[in-house]
Amino acid sequence: MRTVACVGAGVIGGGWVAHFLARGYRVVAWDPAEDAEERLRGLVEAAWPALTRLGLAEGASPERLSVAATLGEAVSGADFVQESAPERLDLKIGLLAEIDAAAPEHVVVASSTSGYSMSEMQVKADRPERLVVGHPFNPPYLVPLVEVVGGEATAPWAVEWASEFYRAAGKSVITMDQELPGFIGNRIQEAAWREALHMVDKGEATAEQIDLAMTAGPGLRWAFFGPCLTFHMAGGEGGMAHMLDHFGPSLKSPWTRLESPELTADLRDAMVRETDEVVSGRSTAELIAQRDRRLIAVMHALAEVDAAEEREAAQAGR
Repeated sequence: MRTVACVGAGVIGGGWVAHFLARGYRVVAWDPAEDAEERLRGLVEAAWPALTRLGLAEGASPERLSVAATLGEAVSGADFVQESAPERLDLKIGLLAEIDAAAPEHVVVASSTSGYSMSEMQVKADRPERLVVGHPFNPPYLVPLVEVVGGEATAPWAVEWASEFYRAAGKSVITMDQELPGFIGNRIQEAAWREALHMVDKGEATAEQIDLAMTAGPGLRWAFFGPCLTFHMAGGEGGMAHMLDHFGPSLKSPWTRLESPELTADLRDAMVRETDEVVSGRSTAELIAQRDRRLIAVMHALAEVDAAEEREAAQAGR
């Protein structure tokens, strides 16, 4: 792997360009907008200080970016293609078919789509078996998550190859078992967002209160322990099983406007089994110690950034 083609140079596409450059790849970009190259190079320049602090791979340099005049030129010599065009289904369908026709036949092509399934988008490609979704979180050059899933016509090898490539490129990868509208991260995020809108709409909480409730509350823990492991720990030594058996009835309480699924025996057992896999033999005491170390690290890091920003504001007279 030496060369990545990035098709589309907006916020997401440009973020991908910056990420791949920081990981030491040569990047060839293409975007039909007249000012695309100027905007793209400006985005990379703005992102580079943060990427430098995060840590650059050997050989990483903005100088390894080139902007092609045509789509064919961009993808013809690529080892991997990341498409990040605007979210319009007709555009995605046509563009992926064009990329498929122009890219070397062995090369995997990934779409950054946040809303469409690959089954919807691969319908006009001659080689749909090599098309996958590689859904990032913004900004792609800092947030590590990528969700990978194929469509009905995608070959398993393409999903596996894309997942391994993203890992090699420094990403945290979820290889999804099936297509799911909104993918995984967006669905969890959307549930919280919709509840926030409900609370503001009903005058139950302000936007400031909602944001503080998240950033000073569950958001801190979710930086390292997701909701499943967090609720497992709420069960103490009994873990997820005790939590569900004890607090299961609260799922019927009006704590959210999102309707809860019925807590059947099958759902209970699946949650216990799958959370035990995440726990991977760690004791409750070990989990608490790990949680506390990470929570303190996050809080210290945020305090350092807050102090630096306050100094900057004072120097600027704000």
